[in-house]
Amino acid sequence: MRFFAILIYLPVLFLIMALSMTVARTAQIVGVTVTPHVVAPTLRYSPPRDSRLAARVQLFVQGPAMPLRFDGKTPSELLQSEEWAWHDLYTAVRVPKGALTVWTFNGKSSAWGTGRRFTLEAEGLPRQTIAIDAPRCWISALTFLSSSDAVEPDTLIAHLVNQTRRPITVSAVRLYLPRDTQTWHTLWPQEPMPVAVTIPAGDRGYIRLHTGSLPLTYAVVEITTSAGVLRAHQRIKREVFDISGGWVGDHVRHEAFLHLLAHLHVNTAHIGMTPGYTDNPALYNRLPLKLFHRLVPITTFDTDVWLPRIHAVEFLGEPQYGGGRPVPPQEVFDALLPYRASRLPTTVTHSEERIWRWYAGLSDYPHYDAYRVVAPAADVWTLYDRWNGRRIRWGAPLETIGDLCRSLRELNRPMPCAYWSQGPHHGWTDDDRDGRKRRTPTPDELRAQALHALSTRITSLYWFNLSLKSLMAFPDTWPAIQRIGREIRTLDTLFLEGDAYRFERRRRPDGTLDWDLASIVAPGAALLFALDTAYVPDLQENVFRFGPPRAVTFRYVLPSYLRHPRDVFRVDADGIYPVQWRADRSGVVIRDRRSRDAIYVATQDPHLRDWLEQKRRRALAQEQAHPVDQKALLKLLDIRGD
Repeated sequence: MRFFAILIYLPVLFLIMALSMTVARTAQIVGVTVTPHVVAPTLRYSPPRDSRLAARVQLFVQGPAMPLRFDGKTPSELLQSEEWAWHDLYTAVRVPKGALTVWTFNGKSSAWGTGRRFTLEAEGLPRQTIAIDAPRCWISALTFLSSSDAVEPDTLIAHLVNQTRRPITVSAVRLYLPRDTQTWHTLWPQEPMPVAVTIPAGDRGYIRLHTGSLPLTYAVVEITTSAGVLRAHQRIKREVFDISGGWVGDHVRHEAFLHLLAHLHVNTAHIGMTPGYTDNPALYNRLPLKLFHRLVPITTFDTDVWLPRIHAVEFLGEPQYGGGRPVPPQEVFDALLPYRASRLPTTVTHSEERIWRWYAGLSDYPHYDAYRVVAPAADVWTLYDRWNGRRIRWGAPLETIGDLCRSLRELNRPMPCAYWSQGPHHGWTDDDRDGRKRRTPTPDELRAQALHALSTRITSLYWFNLSLKSLMAFPDTWPAIQRIGREIRTLDTLFLEGDAYRFERRRRPDGTLDWDLASIVAPGAALLFALDTAYVPDLQENVFRFGPPRAVTFRYVLPSYLRHPRDVFRVDADGIYPVQWRADRSGVVIRDRRSRDAIYVATQDPHLRDWLEQKRRRALAQEQAHPVDQKALLKLLDIRGD
């Protein structure tokens, strides 16, 4: 009898089990984005860096689920065993059905690198194996811009890479947004936006969309292509090319110093609330600098009044140094976590390429500082055998600034990046550094470092440092800083809308370095950089010297949408110049006579030349509107306790 009862109830039991499993598994992994770790092989360290490469992995989870174990270990166990560098899984929430959330972890050991797999166990998800595969197509740059002065962007520009052997078509873009900043981890689908873009095999393309006003919070951008769906998770922030100064806080309440900064095109400072300045509307409203500091309490700055005057949150110093003990990446994540529920973008100052891949993806706007003459450095300068066997202690190859920028960019893609560039400083190191007497970069050394960074498509530049004491100690650097600022203001739209495209390190027949060629491609034009690497160390003064102009021929490959340009010209702070050029099947060939550097523009827009000249003249007008009062500045240096 009991046997027959079991037979009767078995179908019911199976039905109940099936229904319970269906309810329990309403979630699914809809996508995985892998950002492989990279290193800059040109950098020299002692001892050598750890060669193991992992990856940053984002899991896009739809519906209610909670992470449990990865390859049989909890996230905390993976941190403790140093298999992972950091993760955000302890902030995970069980989102409603139909919503999306993102789980992120950044590997540390090669067991979590490309080509590996792991088993995922999570509540609400079936046990499954996930591959950490290097992508063949990806979003290489994702930028949000505003068509007005509003802090909420209304335009999205995404640059895509297609490394497959076939063309891909892009058919739609969909945003997933939270309903408010407090629920930043619960993302709801918006209406898809149709697009029609084709990207040839082995090439790059872009999408430009007017989205309407977007909230300043975290979002997922989902791009549907014929090769699959591409996804990125990052903060929406209005991208603006800011130029900042470090160590300016002592004198920002003095008008003469503010005019000098404006004369140098500096619009941002590493300051927070500053008595006598930010609380003085008559001065601050007339000569404003964007804030770039801790910005607490958060509620004070997360307001419509302050947001237009904020660059980013930055308060952790250089966590990879940490005063002798590197601050673990997970501690950095914890420190930045309170800002996720705000509209304030965060940033971290990276400092050591040897380990900064472990910190990849931690902040909204990564940047780094590294300098190439008479300054502390993580790399060992005497290990560079660059100039016919001569090894020097006072300098490192200037072009490694570009190598560092490319490393940071690839680790944090598709987020924009910035750079602390070496400016004048009254106190770089006390030792003689092989007899070099000048304790700051020469104008040529200063410019070269900034241009190498700009050629990689940074979207803000910070000078270290622009304290009044340092500026007055080395006034010969002012014209170089001003010229770079004027060129940035002329070309900033192309930096903001663009993406790094190609890079080539050219050598002479004898193997010595000649030129670095780099390009940034934007929807309407390409910026083409030529950076002279044939400089040599002066044996008497121990500074880097560039030779006289020489005949050059540069060939730049362009993406398919920019080939056969209608106009190619050279741009610098003084004007726009014609050049000898011709188009070939895949780009342009330019003949010129140059040393130090050159910036060319290739475009199909016949009006771009005039538009850039108007921007250049507005930059000149900015300088003229802020004349420098040398006597007042010298007087400020005599003020004690200021």
